[in-house]
Amino acid sequence: MALAREGGGGLAGRRRAEGGRPSASVAPPAATTSREKTSGSQQDAPALQEAEVRGPERARPARGRMTKARLFRLWLVLGSAFMILLIIVYWDSAGAAHFYLHTSFSRPHAGPPLPTPGPDRDRELTADSDVDEFLDKFLGASVKQSDLPRKETEQPPAPGSMEESVRGYDWSPRDARRSPDQGRQQAERRSLLRGFCANSSLAFPTKERAFDDIPNSELSHLIVDDRHGAIYCYVPKVACTNWKRVMIVLSGSLLHRGVPYRDPLRIPREHVHNASAHLTFNKFWRRYGKLSRHLMKVKLKKYTKFLFVRDPFVRLISAFRSKFELENEEFYRKFAVPMLRLYANHTSLPASAREAFRAGLKVSFANFIQYLLDPHTEKLAPFNEHWRQVYRLCHPCQIDYDFVGKLETLDEDAAQLLQLLQVDRHLRFPPSYRNRTASSWEEDWFAKIPLAWRQQLYKLYEADFVLFGYPKPENLLRD
Repeated sequence: MALAREGGGGLAGRRRAEGGRPSASVAPPAATTSREKTSGSQQDAPALQEAEVRGPERARPARGRMTKARLFRLWLVLGSAFMILLIIVYWDSAGAAHFYLHTSFSRPHAGPPLPTPGPDRDRELTADSDVDEFLDKFLGASVKQSDLPRKETEQPPAPGSMEESVRGYDWSPRDARRSPDQGRQQAERRSLLRGFCANSSLAFPTKERAFDDIPNSELSHLIVDDRHGAIYCYVPKVACTNWKRVMIVLSGSLLHRGVPYRDPLRIPREHVHNASAHLTFNKFWRRYGKLSRHLMKVKLKKYTKFLFVRDPFVRLISAFRSKFELENEEFYRKFAVPMLRLYANHTSLPASAREAFRAGLKVSFANFIQYLLDPHTEKLAPFNEHWRQVYRLCHPCQIDYDFVGKLETLDEDAAQLLQLLQVDRHLRFPPSYRNRTASSWEEDWFAKIPLAWRQQLYKLYEADFVLFGYPKPENLLRD
């Protein structure tokens, strides 16, 4: 009880003390807490201040890194733009950089290159090679040399064979007779071509379009040799196999045992027509993107541009003979079979050209003419290059050719062109074969072709007759 009272009195006393003055027993803890808080805050203040200081210090390097990254990107963009501008300006002043590109494994190691034409052209193309080397790295372009099997030389077919009869091989070398009037002859051919391109009296599809409007796929016949500054537009059935051989030798684009070919006739025929052996305009976009058209125009302005043509009707006869009178599996399946079904009423045909020839199933020249005149033919696909018009292959009204050669004067024209390119002392046009398809044959070949078909066919190829100065075959176009 006494303890209870003491306890109660003690509690009441403490309550009264709290109401009056602070109790000595309670005050010390409160004071201790306050001091602890004060000392704690005093201890925490430097830590907070240190955190506040360290925060910006940590943020400052991050902001610095971001700034450096932005500056690097900006510098990279500006540098790239400047280099592209520099390249374009350099090309306009010094000439088109050539794109004869080699990997380190395919670079020739033996055999001196053919000389480049003339001191001025030599300096220009040497300067271009420096830019070309830079473009290899800048644009990431590279050319992989064809890994082709060994084959020493092309041999002519045996005398009396069907191929010899159709193609008319003549492998004897011939010396070209150079006429003193060849320069004037070239001037007349070029003047005639330019005149009719500017003359509104001659109209044909694509005549008025600009070079920029030509689809990339239609530039595949323009072969570029950057070493000697030459551009050749090849026309099938106009000695194009041997001119392609010449372009391979000039450009050094095809190697044999690690060394470029130097003799055109040593280049196997099957490799001559391999697209990988030539640099053509249609490949530029894939390599150089938006710069491609500009580079094409610069090369067209500075390089020597040439093509070879022949009488359009004789060229058609030659194409028919080589593709449909000889066993050609590709042309049989792709062209002969549809022609025989559509125009010869054959429903069941052999699977191969060999079987068809044994069965006596061949496309006639009349079937071939029907195919060319049929309006549905080109709705399915453009004419094959062997019978497509020259103005569609080489765009003579969009490209100002420096040299117009003709198959009828092949020997003289070839010698003159090689002299123009200044390689005539080191390179001769291959003796190859003389195609026996002659203009004197036209009447025999067209004798069984109806007059209306002949007239339509002339309209189809009229532009080629007129642009290249071939006379209108009046004897075939009237009864």
